[in-house]
Amino acid sequence: MNVNGVTSTQAAYSSYTASSREAAAAETSQNTAAVKETGAVYEHSEETASSVKKLYTPNTSLVNQLKADAEARTAQLRSLVEQMMTKQSTVYGQANDIWQFLRSGNYKVDPATRLQAQKDIAEDGYWGVKQTSERILSFATALTGGDPDKIEEMRTAFEKGYKQAEKTWGGSLPSICQETYKAVFAGFDKMAEEAGIKTE
Repeated sequence: MNVNGVTSTQAAYSSYTASSREAAAAETSQNTAAVKETGAVYEHSEETASSVKKLYTPNTSLVNQLKADAEARTAQLRSLVEQMMTKQSTVYGQANDIWQFLRSGNYKVDPATRLQAQKDIAEDGYWGVKQTSERILSFATALTGGDPDKIEEMRTAFEKGYKQAEKTWGGSLPSICQETYKAVFAGFDKMAEEAGIKTE
């Protein structure tokens, strides 16, 4: 066996290995330079956009605005009732239970108060079915940030509030309230339909 043949093979192997390392180092250096130039390297993710859940946050500014508006309008309504009761000179006992007094219908209303009340509960009035139901739905949406998963919770909360109002009133609420109730439920149904949620 020739010793030179073995030696020359090792030398060739050493030469090849050294040149391979130099080439790999040069390629790594080029890649590093390319990364520094671009600033970032895109790596494909297997996660799809549909698997990311949207975050919903309450719209506190709208909630505060709706609360302030409701308080102002409630004060206006209270003022109308107070004027009516003051002019009627109702006894203190009746004034103490305003809901029973209003249910009785045993009172007279001056023309100015009647006109304002009719304007407020008209179809396009602030306390009319359309505007009142829209305010309730806007308030519910603002509280939940528009999260469609909360529609049934909003519906349940509204129904609970309505039943409490009936209890306070002492029976079925006037027809305008019942119409508003139906309009709010229809609004919740529409929201669920748009979100692709089936309702019972």
